[in-house]
Amino acid sequence: MFPEYLPPLAEPLTELTSISLAQAIIAQPVTLPAVPQPILTTYVRQGNRQPLPPILLLHGFDSSVLEFRRLLPLLANSTETWAVDLFGFGFTQRSPYLTVNPTHILAHLYAFWQSTINQPVILVGASMGGATAIDFTLNHPQAVQSLVLIDSAGINKGPIAGKFLFPPFDYLATEFLRQPKVRQSISENAYFDKSLASRDAQLCAAWHLQSPLWNRGLIEFTKSGGYGAFGDRLNTIQQPTLILWGKNDKILGTKDAHKFRTAIPNSQLIWIDKCGHVPHLEQPQITANQILEFVN
Repeated sequence: MFPEYLPPLAEPLTELTSISLAQAIIAQPVTLPAVPQPILTTYVRQGNRQPLPPILLLHGFDSSVLEFRRLLPLLANSTETWAVDLFGFGFTQRSPYLTVNPTHILAHLYAFWQSTINQPVILVGASMGGATAIDFTLNHPQAVQSLVLIDSAGINKGPIAGKFLFPPFDYLATEFLRQPKVRQSISENAYFDKSLASRDAQLCAAWHLQSPLWNRGLIEFTKSGGYGAFGDRLNTIQQPTLILWGKNDKILGTKDAHKFRTAIPNSQLIWIDKCGHVPHLEQPQITANQILEFVN
């Protein structure tokens, strides 16, 4: 039912959007300079190239392309839309030659963009994916036509405690995060409407945990310090930028939305009512409409 490079599921998915997107996941080797072996990279591509540029979606921390199961099909009705599992996350292969940190995530994302899309994109990043999108835009501005940040990280520095995770505490921390009750609590906290933290949603959020070396990738990223604050560099972003933010975000709060709006020169901020940290899952139609209106 699903591609063979995805790990087996303990129980079946039940929502059509989840099933359809999982069936559409593709794996392709991506070659990075000076890395002996290509990295098998998982992504989804739907829709056809239109007058609009292609859209590229970047997921959040410890997540996968399945995070966009409700948003991607709506965007793909209007233009070619991609979602990719960032290096160290999702179902993308972890490499023995590269540690998982922002520098290598950036290098892998650029290599993926070069080998598949290779034209300026509408870059959409959610949560940690927003920080990745900012990093990509700052380092490869020619590849980004416009930028969309959804409840984005990147204003504040990541926690420094991760740098001091030593064995066996690093392993124990990831095993704690693996526990279904812990993940369900995080999921419920991400939504305004708690009913959306369904069993199907839990399966989608945890499927990639069965990927080889999942915990090692998470440990390496955490020890790297993750994404820091981009600070004064935000005012160098020239691309038109849309900031979408759930009014009821309990994960990052709402203050950072105003900070992004002030720091990025050519930006606009739109609030999404009755919505938590994941507008693309909780209010996908509104999120899609705002993105498409912004780029048209």
